[in-house]
Amino acid sequence: MIPTEDASARKREIEEKLKQEQETLSFVRENLEKSDQLTKGMVSILSSFESRLMQLENSIIPVHKQTENLQRLQENVDKTLLCMDHVISYYHVAKDTDRIIREGPTGRLDEYLSCIAKIQKAVEYFQDNNPDSPELNTVKARFEKGKELLEAEFRSLLNRYSKPVPPILILDCISMDEEVEVQEEVVLEHLPETVLQDIICIAGWLTDYGRNQDFMNVYFQIRSTQLDRSIKGLKDHFRKNSASSGILYSPAVQTKRKDTPTKKTPKRPGTIRKAQNLLKQYSQHGLDGKKGGSNLTPLEGKDDALDVEIDSYIHCISAFVRLAQGEYALLTEVIPEHHQKKTFDSLIQEALDNLMLEGDNIVSAARRAIMRHDYSAVLTIFPILRHLKMNKSEFDSTLQGTAASTKNKLPALIASMETIGAKALEEFADSIKNDPDKEYNMPKDGTVHELTSNAILFLQQLLDFHETAGAMLASQESSSSSSSYTSDFNKRLLSSYICKVLGNLQLNLLSKSKVYEDQALSAIFLHNNYNYILKSLEKSDLIQLVTVTQKRAEMSYRELIEQQIGMYQRSWLKVTENLTDRNIPVLLPGSKLKDKERQVIKDKFKGFNDGLEELCKIQKGWAIPDKEQRDFIRHAQKKVVSDAYRAFLHRCANMSFTKNPEKYHKYRPEEVEEMIEKLFDTSA
Repeated sequence: MIPTEDASARKREIEEKLKQEQETLSFVRENLEKSDQLTKGMVSILSSFESRLMQLENSIIPVHKQTENLQRLQENVDKTLLCMDHVISYYHVAKDTDRIIREGPTGRLDEYLSCIAKIQKAVEYFQDNNPDSPELNTVKARFEKGKELLEAEFRSLLNRYSKPVPPILILDCISMDEEVEVQEEVVLEHLPETVLQDIICIAGWLTDYGRNQDFMNVYFQIRSTQLDRSIKGLKDHFRKNSASSGILYSPAVQTKRKDTPTKKTPKRPGTIRKAQNLLKQYSQHGLDGKKGGSNLTPLEGKDDALDVEIDSYIHCISAFVRLAQGEYALLTEVIPEHHQKKTFDSLIQEALDNLMLEGDNIVSAARRAIMRHDYSAVLTIFPILRHLKMNKSEFDSTLQGTAASTKNKLPALIASMETIGAKALEEFADSIKNDPDKEYNMPKDGTVHELTSNAILFLQQLLDFHETAGAMLASQESSSSSSSYTSDFNKRLLSSYICKVLGNLQLNLLSKSKVYEDQALSAIFLHNNYNYILKSLEKSDLIQLVTVTQKRAEMSYRELIEQQIGMYQRSWLKVTENLTDRNIPVLLPGSKLKDKERQVIKDKFKGFNDGLEELCKIQKGWAIPDKEQRDFIRHAQKKVVSDAYRAFLHRCANMSFTKNPEKYHKYRPEEVEEMIEKLFDTSA
């Protein structure tokens, strides 16, 4: 059992806790009541706020929507005004641009193009929005007028600033290609830079917006004329300056301009002129028995002009290449890419055709000359043909992309020159063989015939142009394809040709020598000609070309020369045969000569004296131009005659065959030698 005191205490504790809990419960109840009151008040307030907010919303939303509509209307009004201003501006374009369009683009190209752009936009607007409006026709007309004035400005700028290139500047450019040392590169400025930029700008606009290619025709026509005038100006420069001073580059050389490279005067074909003079006179049969080619009178005036024409044509070919290259470089800046080749082809046609026509005229002149048997014409073709072939690769490169008919013009001209040149060579060889044996045409003194000097001189020109001549002959070879034309092949052909000419010449000389009644003079004639041929071959190095196909050529000529010397020496047998021991009596000691024996000795002396005098008189008028050969023949003949004469005098020294020995013993051996020493000396 629980004690009573503990139970009472426990009871009081519980009662106290119960009381506290009841107090707490009362407090909570009071607070709940207050909270309910507050909640009711808040609900009442919120209900009132919601009611007012709904009223406000019902009032504001219509106002907001109305305001938004007003703003949209305002924006539409602004946009409409802007569009109206833009549209109205198209209606005023014609008026606003009238003055600038009428005055043209000169001096204000950028401003003018800006006006054209405005007009173009107006045209596009009316076409899209109002194609039936009269304003469209107005702006269209203004646009066409503006385009016409641009085209006119394009033409005007080209005409005003396109000038022929001065001849001196062209020659500077050509010499820059040929000279090793130049001071600075020569630049051809076809148009001033500012003008060029305007032309490029106009060409670009006409291409992009003008939809018209007529300006390309204008361009090539104007530039073509200037190209042709530049080349003609160079040709006139040659004619004037070369005729007056003989110096092709005289202005540039004399003034020593700082911007001009120092040049050498180009080599003039003087040897060609000399050969032409000789060959022309020979072909015209104007020979009258002169001693040789050295006595022919050059046709200076005519052939100086011919030299100028040759030089002029050669330089005009080089000038065309350089000028055409410059034109193409200029053209690429102005003409659209897909039209450049065609425009360039048209641009160069006039100048190229004139050059080709001039070349054809040279070929035609050569053909006519060959028909007249004037084979010197081929010498005109050689330097031109060589220059054309040397420049063919650059020529082809310059014309790359042009029409086939354009590119084939130079090869056709080269082929024509090679054909006519080969024909001239062959006919010249035949003419050497068939030259008639005319007595009046033979040198009276047995010296070198004009036929020989002309033939050798002609062959020497072939040496100067051996590659061209070899290729010329090779071009006519049907047995070989063009791909097999090597340098060695051409060299062998030329060697064969030269040997053919020399063979024909030898046969003709042998035939001509028979015109002489005196066999000794015939031998001197052949000796002189053979010796002249051999010395000329050796001096000009032709012998090296001859030996390509004839190894013994030099030895053969030496044998022929020795053979003719032997033939000549036989003419002295009628003199020296009087000095032989035949029929000379043998005088015994103490005996005297019989009358018959004395007469034999007298006849021998007389025969020797008469023969010596006759031969010396005749042969003194003969000629051996080569001093070495002349001295050799004299010395050999002196030795033969003098030795025989001395031996004869020695045998007759003790024979008393006459009372007047001085009548028969007219010459001492020294005097005989002096007489022979005067042989072949027309001045003695």
